[in-house]
Amino acid sequence: MAIHELEATIMQLVVPGKGILAADESHGTIAKRFANIQTESTPENRRAYREMLFTTPNLHEFISGVILFEETLGQRANNGKLFPELLADQGIVPGIKVDKGLANLPNSLDEKITQGLDGLAERLVSYKEMGARFAKWRAVLNISDQQPSCLAVHANAEGLAQYAAICQSQGIVPIVEPELLMDGNHTLERCAAATEHTLQLVFQALNRHRVILECMVLKPSMVISGTECANKANVAAVAKNTLQVLRRTVPSAVPSIDFLSGGQSADLATAHLNAMNQTKHLPWQLTFSYGRALQDPALKAWHGKAENVQAAQQALYKRAKLNSLACKGEYNEAMEK
Repeated sequence: MAIHELEATIMQLVVPGKGILAADESHGTIAKRFANIQTESTPENRRAYREMLFTTPNLHEFISGVILFEETLGQRANNGKLFPELLADQGIVPGIKVDKGLANLPNSLDEKITQGLDGLAERLVSYKEMGARFAKWRAVLNISDQQPSCLAVHANAEGLAQYAAICQSQGIVPIVEPELLMDGNHTLERCAAATEHTLQLVFQALNRHRVILECMVLKPSMVISGTECANKANVAAVAKNTLQVLRRTVPSAVPSIDFLSGGQSADLATAHLNAMNQTKHLPWQLTFSYGRALQDPALKAWHGKAENVQAAQQALYKRAKLNSLACKGEYNEAMEK
């Protein structure tokens, strides 16, 4: 294991005031988002959209890394450069989503397990040759009165740990993403309990597999009320409960916690991050690894048209800047206007 290689990548990824752009949508996910702007999801349209994102002027001021989809890793910009090279030239670290999606977990409560461990080491060698220096693996858990079950949490924690260990053995920094979905009517308190249990088991598994905590990034969901909860928690309560869970479960050796937005609106995801960072002297960096919450304003401005590229890039730049300010606890709602 080349620890110096992992440390060099972490140094570039974990930078105060910077986060990670998640641009690793599967074909199915990006097709749905393109449908909302009346744009067909073709390889060329996906390439053009992601080139628009990656060539945003001065994006490196607020973005340290970009998670790519496998297709995107091999695509080229109009100037002929592969996207990983294009990003690296700007000082942005290229990464790659490596899981193969979800499958039904046998004998569970209609729960899921993430696929993709078979052949992962060999795929990582190829991805690394193409420029990827970090990877991401997403585990998905539902919240209800009975979910997530112990079976689902244990199985997904084990998968995340195996993935992380394989990544580090290949000199690739792993992003560990246990996502507890917002879907449902669960309360903030129920989400907190489920998140705490999940993170406890994830770090137990990471320790069993001897994952170097200093050379990984945690990408958790925030502790938040379900989308159908009658009494949704406010920003201050989300921040307080999320920090309480993280303090109880995440070792201080982990250098950065990069939250996923998980379906939150762009401004709410920023407000939650800002509220957490108003608490000083935390043992880890708290930042963002948003997909939709960074991209949505740009996607709507772009609308699949080349003449809208500049406006779309301005929208992405603004969103990245506001989240950078939230990393310092310096964001306020008036900045949205």
